[in-house]
Amino acid sequence: MKAKARFLGHPVHQMLVAFPLGLLATSVVFDLIHQVGGSPDMAMVAYWTMAAGLIGGVIAAPFGMADWLAIPRGTRAKTVGALHGTGNVLVLLLFFASWMSRREMPTDPELVATAAAVGGFAVAGMTAWLGGELVDRLGIGVDEGAHPDAPSSLRQP
Repeated sequence: MKAKARFLGHPVHQMLVAFPLGLLATSVVFDLIHQVGGSPDMAMVAYWTMAAGLIGGVIAAPFGMADWLAIPRGTRAKTVGALHGTGNVLVLLLFFASWMSRREMPTDPELVATAAAVGGFAVAGMTAWLGGELVDRLGIGVDEGAHPDAPSSLRQP
């Protein structure tokens, strides 16, 4: 099933999700480095990568919603897509709670802020798998003419 929102022949949602996933995961890495080593610089990097990841997630979400709305009702893909989307809302909420809790002291977040981020990271791993299931197993967002020798998407009408 071809994605509804496309740019230069490719699904917009699939192009955008790499940014929030990478940024939010990176924020957890820097958070953990801070928790182990106590570096305020690492905590600040976590704070800003988390902020950027949250912005990226908010930008990617409507494109995923547009694709989900196009999936036929009563299909496994519709259910998997609902779990994927709902889970990603939870991811953004956990990271947002973590980000908000450290706003006054971004260089020294409380352990609960890191715990919320780690929880968001764990849920993101599950929702990323569900996204892969949608694309790789259920064919959502895949061009109907896809095959190893398909012409460039830039050549499509």
